[in-house]
Amino acid sequence: MEPRAVISNLEKLLVQGKDSALLRFSLGNEYFKLREIWVAIFHLKRALELDPNYSAAWKLLGKTLVDTDDAAGAIAAYRQGIAAATTRGDKQAEKEMRVFLKRLQKDQ
Repeated sequence: MEPRAVISNLEKLLVQGKDSALLRFSLGNEYFKLREIWVAIFHLKRALELDPNYSAAWKLLGKTLVDTDDAAGAIAAYRQGIAAATTRGDKQAEKEMRVFLKRLQKDQ
């Protein structure tokens, strides 16, 4: 399905009052695909307000912040994401974010 169509469907759910971390993460992901980075960041941050332990949202937020050349923000997001992934026992997300964090810190 075309990202704009997916966004339209997701935004209908939002208008209906069905706000959730998963819905905001999904919107952030679709806007990221369209390279609408600031809108993606908005939705990802909202997802994390709703669920601070949503490791996938931390990972995508870090990736999105890298795209805005906000290395410090991305480093902070990855660190928080690693903590969230550790709390949830999400070993794969934790491992991936550790790799991304290490690369970012090396480039500093």
